[in-house]
Amino acid sequence: MKNFERKIYLEDKPRSAAKEELLEAFQQTPKTEYIPAADTLGRITAEPIFARISMPHYHASAMDGIAVVAESTYSAHEQNPLLLKNGEQFRYVDTGNAIPSPFNAVIMIENVHVVDEKTIEIIEPATPWQHIRPIGEDIVQEEMLFPQGHTIRPADIGVLLASRQTKIPVVKKPVVTIIPTGNELVPADAALASGQIIEFNGTVFANFIKEWGGEGRLHPIVKDDPEKIKQALSQAANDSDIVVINAGSSAGSKDYTVHIIGELGSVFTHGVATRPGKPVILGKIHDKIVIGVPGYPVSAYFALEWFVKPLICKYLQIPEPKRQTLSVKLGRRIVSTMGAEDFVRMSIGYVNGQYMANPLTRNAGVTMSFVRADGLLVVPPNEIGLEQGTVVEVELLRPLEEIKNAIVFCGSHDLTIDLLSAQLKSLRTDMKIVSSHVGSMAGLMAIRKGEAHVAGVHLLDPETKQYNISYVKKVLAGQDVVLCPFLKRKQGWIVPKGNPLCITNVIDIAEKNADFVNRQKGAGTRILFDLLLDKVGLSSEQISGYDREMFSHLAVAAEVKGGTNAVGLGIFPAAKAMELDFFPVADEEYDLVMTRSFYESENGRFLLELIHSEVFKQQVKKIGGYVVVENTEPKLLTRAER
Repeated sequence: MKNFERKIYLEDKPRSAAKEELLEAFQQTPKTEYIPAADTLGRITAEPIFARISMPHYHASAMDGIAVVAESTYSAHEQNPLLLKNGEQFRYVDTGNAIPSPFNAVIMIENVHVVDEKTIEIIEPATPWQHIRPIGEDIVQEEMLFPQGHTIRPADIGVLLASRQTKIPVVKKPVVTIIPTGNELVPADAALASGQIIEFNGTVFANFIKEWGGEGRLHPIVKDDPEKIKQALSQAANDSDIVVINAGSSAGSKDYTVHIIGELGSVFTHGVATRPGKPVILGKIHDKIVIGVPGYPVSAYFALEWFVKPLICKYLQIPEPKRQTLSVKLGRRIVSTMGAEDFVRMSIGYVNGQYMANPLTRNAGVTMSFVRADGLLVVPPNEIGLEQGTVVEVELLRPLEEIKNAIVFCGSHDLTIDLLSAQLKSLRTDMKIVSSHVGSMAGLMAIRKGEAHVAGVHLLDPETKQYNISYVKKVLAGQDVVLCPFLKRKQGWIVPKGNPLCITNVIDIAEKNADFVNRQKGAGTRILFDLLLDKVGLSSEQISGYDREMFSHLAVAAEVKGGTNAVGLGIFPAAKAMELDFFPVADEEYDLVMTRSFYESENGRFLLELIHSEVFKQQVKKIGGYVVVENTEPKLLTRAER
């Protein structure tokens, strides 16, 4: 096996320059294929399409009525009714019937008085060609129906068939072979061991390519063996119009891709000035474009859009589609790196008449940040960041109406919020809940800054021993808000099955040097843990893993499941979901804080009705560890009272 030295990025080439060079190098000649008209939806015409016949191809009645010779009816008047004989002076016709010679007009049946089986009476004359569709009224034979490069729509198929165009020349879809590489990759249905990763990028790529008009062909997983990678690349370059190879594009010890492309052909870009997506390889093998994309999913998705999508559009000879943009106000400051374009996934909510946007995680490996994103903010390379409150343009990843109707939830994580979201969507297709698990205090701050409609909170006041109300009064002083009692739930120790360290209290965690999995600053669970530490005189420095932060109860439980010495503080349903043991510590109140305007809105009222519905309460009961609070009135806290 040939040894390849580690390859550091050749350059930080501007994305626009890399794209321009790539398009210039892509010289594939589009191929034409003939397919049935009924199968052409979304396909691109390869040449102009002309009508083979006219529509209608005969003079057709536009109404139910009688066909007459118009000139013979001129004497008809209400004071001088005109009698006509069937078969001689008129014929009955229905809509769409051919008009027999010598008739040249149709009188609607509503304006005809039947005298007997053979005789009718009219009192108004007809004009030549009234209510008759002439030959070619819709389509004229040899008329051009569609030019070259037209994307076929549903109604277009009707026109093709009506004009007797049954086999249509369309641009053959460009074949894009996708090669996933890596020793750690396994199919989704394989047994999964530690260190192995399910290969899903290839299927995502194939569907992006399908959406853009290409044909994605997924190659079997190729191990990190230079000879096998070389063989796969060479074969794909012979069989495809474009080749995409996933992973191996960076500067790791097993990142062979750039060497192999250079050996088989040429490399003209290795590294673009973007975040994420920097380690991209653009090159050629056997005169076919080869694109090496990073293994991290989000980086790979962006690279695919930047470089594969334009190639497909060029091949199909169609313009590259642009996303709708929207002006939004930034809810948080965004820090960027000078010299690189920064592509930031954003959540967007419509709160108090203003579109507010906040960044999601920028980790290139977090696929859900792409799935949950409502929009995309592109920070130019000459900016080092954008301040909170700045109005910017974002590209929309979802329909605007869907964003505008969303209920923006921000605060402490709870499994019932996902349940509520699913129930809401099943009842109201025009509404959904967009949730951000940032902790109770951050949820209150989002309400304060006008970034959310609802915040989930469970904050225990150490002095009053009451939940939430003192925090709401302090953080949201000067605002009209409503505190809605929602759930009572149990917090407790989440430990591996069998509780191998015999954890029963916070002292055990310190003395047995357990690996504690904490929540983020401002989370109600973290505040509770700090109170437990303070109660027994322990400091955070005595807890191993205190600074190890997770942003949801499920994330805490998942971390505990991964280690025999781990322990976390969280809710019972999270432990149950991960098949872990749970030991109760405290009963707590998990409440919803709403802006008064949302509480009084139609959406707010609907949400509360759903919470107190029997269907929702029964679903919550099935989870276990919860009680939905009933018969407790929401507390309206006005600025005047504080």
